Amino acid sequence: MLEIGVLTWLVTIGLVIALLAVDLVLAAVRPHRVGFAEATAWSVFYVLVAIGFGVWFMLAYGGEAGTEYFAGYIVEKSLSVDNLFVFVIIMTTFAVPEEHQHKVLTFGIVLALLMRALFIAVGATLLSLFSFMFLVFGLILIFTAVQLFRHRDEDPDVENNVVVKAARRVLPTTEDYVGGRLVTRVDGRRMVTPLFVVLVAIGGVDLLFALDSIPAVFGVTEEAYIVFAANAFALLGLRALFFLVKGLLDRLVYLSAGLALILALIGVKLILHWAHVDLDPAVPEIPTPLSLGVIIGILVVVTVASLLKTRRDPSAKAHPGSLRAHPRDTENDT
Repeated sequence: MLEIGVLTWLVTIGLVIALLAVDLVLAAVRPHRVGFAEATAWSVFYVLVAIGFGVWFMLAYGGEAGTEYFAGYIVEKSLSVDNLFVFVIIMTTFAVPEEHQHKVLTFGIVLALLMRALFIAVGATLLSLFSFMFLVFGLILIFTAVQLFRHRDEDPDVENNVVVKAARRVLPTTEDYVGGRLVTRVDGRRMVTPLFVVLVAIGGVDLLFALDSIPAVFGVTEEAYIVFAANAFALLGLRALFFLVKGLLDRLVYLSAGLALILALIGVKLILHWAHVDLDPAVPEIPTPLSLGVIIGILVVVTVASLLKTRRDPSAKAHPGSLRAHPRDTENDT
């Protein structure tokens, strides 16, 4: 285990909060449509920040720790692209005006970071207390991979999400976005705007993604600090990446299948680690550099194959995948 001091934790958290604050201020003070040039500049900036942190971390804590960070970052970044698919679906479903999408994404990233921080704390505690949790996490990832692969050509059913339906039923909601407010008054009655419901939907999605991404990154490293840093720096660039690649997302037709393979690989890695520790030291483990190389290889193959597929068949459209079939799909199958 690495000896990560309190000061290092505080500085890292402070850096993440400062970067989030910049996003929040930009979204609140100057709502606007984010263009390609602006999205590109911010995306490059966040990638350079993540790489710069990784280089510093490798120099300060050694090559193995640095490799674990970069592997965790790439895993979380690839999973976050699937997250972007769902964000696009939510934005489209609720017809969010372009000038308010910046704000929605930033709040969504804040919610995601908070949820992941909670799950990281819980996951690190469980792994330190019970070694069989590696087996549990591995089985969760393999189950998730199978479900994602089975429903790789589907979209999440946002409209019928339990949390979203409950919010709409319980909370009085206005018809329009009221200038991007979350809460307003109409004829003296306090009401929420559709933007509030959108944030509820994104919060529900963030929760589901946290349940998958945290076990996945713990398959790369057991160090809670690396897990937090990999998640934080991957999510910080999500807002800019959304505006940069939302036109490209429809072309990544094999991404869900690729992510299913990555989750299955990490699930197997976790199970082998559990067997190596608890059953027999002779059980081989998958080294992090090997898994990192395989993950990068899968992402490259998936991207190239997707672009070739959509070039040959322009009607082909990508889907983020779902962990379960929609009720109407199940009815049609019976």
